[in-house]
Amino acid sequence: MLCIAPLTPWPIIDAGANRTCRVGWAIAARFDYPLAEEIRDCLARNAVRYLFIGKSGAILLGFPDTTQDADLFVEKSPANGQRLVPALRELGFSLTSDQEAEIIGGKDFVQLRSGPFDLDLVYAPHGRVRDRESLPRLIAFREYLMRRKES
Repeated sequence: MLCIAPLTPWPIIDAGANRTCRVGWAIAARFDYPLAEEIRDCLARNAVRYLFIGKSGAILLGFPDTTQDADLFVEKSPANGQRLVPALRELGFSLTSDQEAEIIGGKDFVQLRSGPFDLDLVYAPHGRVRDRESLPRLIAFREYLMRRKES
């Protein structure tokens, strides 16, 4: 015999609670080459030191996949953070004062969802200090390869 019971509605959460997932057209832009070029150009204008990492970095190296966000390994220094904040605004991100402080202070991981695409800023991948120290060497090597490619 089929047992039927009245449905109990879910309790209402605080009216000020934000949705955790965007729906429909509010979903972030897909990461692709034109978006990477826009990020690169903006960060270059602001002299920000960074590298693409994660799946976004793999896509730029030719890995056939997609991702919704860009992952940046950012040099952890107050000066670099201060250059990054206006660059992010130029890209269309609205930053809170707490987010600004986290970026300038070099918090290990900052997730930004308040712009035209999702962006993860990583100052210490997996919390390893030696990774933070290796960024300047990696950037110098990338710049060497770019100069070599141009000549």
